[in-house]
Amino acid sequence: VLLKPIIDVAGLDISHWFDPRTNDIRHHIDPVTHCLLPYTPHGRFVHVAPPFPSSDFANDYGIPWWKDPKYKIGVLSKKVRTIRILNVLTLQDHITEVCSEENMHEILERYLKYNQHASSYTWKYDGKVLDMDKTLEENGIRDDDNDFDRLKMRDDSYLQSIMLYYNDDLTEA
Repeated sequence: VLLKPIIDVAGLDISHWFDPRTNDIRHHIDPVTHCLLPYTPHGRFVHVAPPFPSSDFANDYGIPWWKDPKYKIGVLSKKVRTIRILNVLTLQDHITEVCSEENMHEILERYLKYNQHASSYTWKYDGKVLDMDKTLEENGIRDDDNDFDRLKMRDDSYLQSIMLYYNDDLTEA
């Protein structure tokens, strides 16, 4: 029964269940008892105490699951961006989603499945060589999604293209 709220939202973002300041479950004042209680609008779940004293609630579990680092499976990106990576030598392009927090090295790592020699290329945008230690935004590749929303345009009608220029440096795969 206590797993049902978690199972119902499997694969979805549940960060709104938790206070970003304390990384603990959100609380509210119960309108009936006027007590500070965990806020669980989808129902009580594992490691959340019942709203009233109960002898059948075991609180000897150690740390609650949401504070246990072994259950942390990733970091939620602030913004996902769609970009086009164009190999100007072969004219192959790949459209991919990247996190706005990723630097160019991390994007290159994921691109290696399409081109094992991607590190032998110079990565450019708008004619300028990209700093691989910086993010897209830090490299001057602006996120235009807000403009597309304001203009009621589809955001996939124009994608920023990162151009890959081959360096003949004789690296091995």
